[in-house]
Amino acid sequence: MTVTAAARPGPPTVDAPVPSTSVIDLLGVLRRRLGMDTAWLGRVDGDRLTIQVLAGTGSSFQLVRGSTMLLRGSLYDRVLHDGQPVLVPDTRADPRTSTSRVIRELEIGSFAAAPVVDDTGQIYGVLGALAHQAQPLLRDRDARFLGMVAATLRGPLTDLRQTWARRARVWANVSRVLDRGGPELVFQPVFDLRRHRIVGVEALARFPDGRDPASWFAAAATVGLGVELELAAIRGALAVLPHLPARIGLAVNSSAATVSAGLIELVQDSDADRLVVEITEHERIANTPVVVDDLDRLRRLGIRFAADDVGAGYAGLEQLVRLHPEIIKMDCALTRGIDVDPARRAVAAGLAHVAEEIGGSVIAEGIETSGELRAIRGTGIRFGQGFLLGLPARALSDAVNPVGA
Repeated sequence: MTVTAAARPGPPTVDAPVPSTSVIDLLGVLRRRLGMDTAWLGRVDGDRLTIQVLAGTGSSFQLVRGSTMLLRGSLYDRVLHDGQPVLVPDTRADPRTSTSRVIRELEIGSFAAAPVVDDTGQIYGVLGALAHQAQPLLRDRDARFLGMVAATLRGPLTDLRQTWARRARVWANVSRVLDRGGPELVFQPVFDLRRHRIVGVEALARFPDGRDPASWFAAAATVGLGVELELAAIRGALAVLPHLPARIGLAVNSSAATVSAGLIELVQDSDADRLVVEITEHERIANTPVVVDDLDRLRRLGIRFAADDVGAGYAGLEQLVRLHPEIIKMDCALTRGIDVDPARRAVAAGLAHVAEEIGGSVIAEGIETSGELRAIRGTGIRFGQGFLLGLPARALSDAVNPVGA
């Protein structure tokens, strides 16, 4: 078998699925048995091999979980073609690898690889191992051990394949949305309940399949596209800000990760004093110095912050106070049935008091009945949002002039 080059690792692509500990442990056994620095499992994906599992140190070989390498003309391509394990104890002395520029550049001293098939008998990928030093004591029985490990992997690969397929579908779906410029947006009005007038609109993302937007953003985060998807939605929302009446503000949603990954640059040229950023997962960021510093930078631009979904389970009131949001958004779970539940009214009144103490205000979400509206007003909460007051509208003009407002 003549092979001119090993594959050069490429840049990371889709986040690889998190493997089971049994797969990681098995690769660790292989690495130690062969005396290698790293062992890995890669899945064939078209003309590339994507690293899914790593044991040991792969960074010195430019390998990370999710990185890719071209198969064409590589040693791994030949391994798949021949269907047999390959063991090269000394790459510099073996004619299959001695002239490889990649072997020389990455200082690969010894090499092992075997094809891996799934439990249906289809090619899944390659099991590989690398070391910087030659391993002259490796023998044919070690190649058979490599083949045995590859065969043992057949069982766990079904779950890994299914996870990979799910991740690949998510990547493709989110990428299509991003290629179209981001999710579709609808706008829901926020009312001053005392004066019964609109004071703001919230930009809400909508997706092609009609699924809950939160599930889309959560799925995008699992494949490394969460921040990009959020920024695309915020970018689309900012485009309408100049078209809003001067007295009406705009609210957008952002996770903590997005706050520190491009939000500042995105909003710094906007009409910042009319912008409210609703922070999701706010209970996780009050003790994160980098995020808190970025929030301060945004505040200096004039942006106000809202802590979203307060009251949905334990909301972390101590951390809420430390975050010091200008707006507390009371979750619709507290609003629902508040007119017939004294406990909900007590919690709502407490949130109104907390907001007053920190110089902020409360927006009650999910107001759907006149009874809920009366009860909300009775707790001292001044602002509200919900289907009773105004439905989310695709046209901005419909959001700022809802029927019956």
